[in-house]
Amino acid sequence: MTTNANNHDTHLAGPVLVLGTGLLGASIGLGLRARGIEVLLSDPSPSAQAVAQDIGAGRILPPGGDAAPQLVVVASPPDVTARVVSTALRQYPDAVVVDIASVKVSVMAELRRDASLTDADLARYVGTHPMAGREKSGPVAARGELFTSMPWVLCPSELSAPAAVKTARELAIDLGALVSRMSAEEHDESVALISHLPQVMSSLLASRLQDTPAHALSLSGQGLRDVTRIAASDPSLWVQILGANAPRLVKHLYGVREDLNRLINTLEHPEADGARLDLAQLMSEGNAGQARIPGKHGGPPQSFAWLTVLVDDRPGQIARLLTEIGEEGINLEDLRLDHSAGQDVGMVEISVVPGKRQQLVDYLSTHGWKVLQ
Repeated sequence: MTTNANNHDTHLAGPVLVLGTGLLGASIGLGLRARGIEVLLSDPSPSAQAVAQDIGAGRILPPGGDAAPQLVVVASPPDVTARVVSTALRQYPDAVVVDIASVKVSVMAELRRDASLTDADLARYVGTHPMAGREKSGPVAARGELFTSMPWVLCPSELSAPAAVKTARELAIDLGALVSRMSAEEHDESVALISHLPQVMSSLLASRLQDTPAHALSLSGQGLRDVTRIAASDPSLWVQILGANAPRLVKHLYGVREDLNRLINTLEHPEADGARLDLAQLMSEGNAGQARIPGKHGGPPQSFAWLTVLVDDRPGQIARLLTEIGEEGINLEDLRLDHSAGQDVGMVEISVVPGKRQQLVDYLSTHGWKVLQ
């Protein structure tokens, strides 16, 4: 544990050089600066690194400056990550170098093919992946709290030195992330299903809306917004991610294709014997898969009770609702917001542990809130 000049207890001593000042790079800078760690910034885009400096993510690395970073974080686009890592390993021979690209196998394979690198160089390299992000991109979207309580995967190779792995772990810890460890292959197999496939499915669904009449879209509810939210992601970034992890993703797409063909065949003859059973089974399989997603704080899946409260669409109403729930001593497990089309009211969906539901309904009803049962 290190106590820095600003009296923060940190694991890293710094300085940390961040190469790439997009959303993740700038967010890393903001998070480390908030802990009092010195951060240097570099980006091929002068405007991007200037914005990152202006928002407090660090200071721009001077041209030709004799930086001696403890750690170099490569936050470049996936298609150039290996090249930037290679340059950093050679340029900063005393530093640990990590990357935060969302694919790991292809980066390591390219580094192994790089004749300019030795095993000693690769001993200072650790592939990592923070499982955090936003639909927005660029340093203006950066948040210092982006990684708080989010998974951060370390994927060291057999060449990675224990000291380098320790430094990579300290980066994640200082940013408040939850550290896990996988092989590069296991990581890429995992994210193909839990990250890359959802992106593709969301984008495919959203693409069907391009020519939808406005009066039909006006009927949209929260369900459509939920499943298309990530369709707003940066296309140029996802082209690189999907291409780099294509062999693993396509295996899941084959499975989706089989399920779609099965569904289409059933719906083409919805009155046939067994059709309704097949539809029910398909939906039940979705229920079973959804139930396996980890619950609150990454713990086992839990079943919560939901209720909906109508609130006037004016300032302070949601804050007042949450304050009153807190004063009753009831903990919220989750919260969602929706709006009633054409009405000046909002709908706040609240989940609580089942044993607290009736208490909350009674309390809110007696305090002037309209609860939808």
